[in-house]
Amino acid sequence: MKPRVKIATARTPDGGRMLLYRHDRDFLIELEGEDLMLSRHHESELELARLGCAHLAGRKAPCILIGGLGMGYTLRQALDMLSPDAEVVVGELLDAVVKWNREFLGELNGQPLADERVNLETGNIVELIARSRSRFDAILLDVDNGPSAMTYSGNRRLYDHEGIMACRRALRKKGSLAVWSAGPSKAYEQLLVRCGFHVRRYRVPAYKGSKSLSRFIWVASEYKSILPPGGGEPRRPQRSDTKAGRRRK
Repeated sequence: MKPRVKIATARTPDGGRMLLYRHDRDFLIELEGEDLMLSRHHESELELARLGCAHLAGRKAPCILIGGLGMGYTLRQALDMLSPDAEVVVGELLDAVVKWNREFLGELNGQPLADERVNLETGNIVELIARSRSRFDAILLDVDNGPSAMTYSGNRRLYDHEGIMACRRALRKKGSLAVWSAGPSKAYEQLLVRCGFHVRRYRVPAYKGSKSLSRFIWVASEYKSILPPGGGEPRRPQRSDTKAGRRRK
């Protein structure tokens, strides 16, 4: 049996210690002793792109944002789905994650960062979204395990009311927001609704063939007609503030 080998270390902005391990052909990223990413468990990352980009089939030159590079699976799937004239902006907070993808993890997905359609922007994803107005046809977020924000406490701003509204402003007409999460969150999906989105929730396997380990993806848009089929639709609250932010019908 081949041993697990530590090949790189890094620090998060909050001072947490991240470790990159290799075991045979698999990779693992660990944060403070807890598994953060495992290359074998990537089906839900692929599904994030499939669901988030479903409405862009046939679109000539879409522009999308992927928030969180991870191990590159969502990026690879998006590139495979989008046209040759697409632009894929990748926002990643940690320089180390970019370096690890270039030096080690790129072999998992055919070096997606080398694709000429990719525009990599390092730094705070919250600030990137805040300065983008009507820029993206889709925003795909796989940041810090979802609304729980495990890696960097500042990422919680992405999942509050202001963060959701910033995402909404950054979307073009008939754009969609797709959000990956390690676990369910009724509070978050209700907040999406209160911010003027139609929402569908999808429970997806963490890895292909898994029936016991699931992840969650929300797809949200002001246009219900572009949401992918299936999924569950959260109950819409009766409060009048659900109408407060809606720009379009």
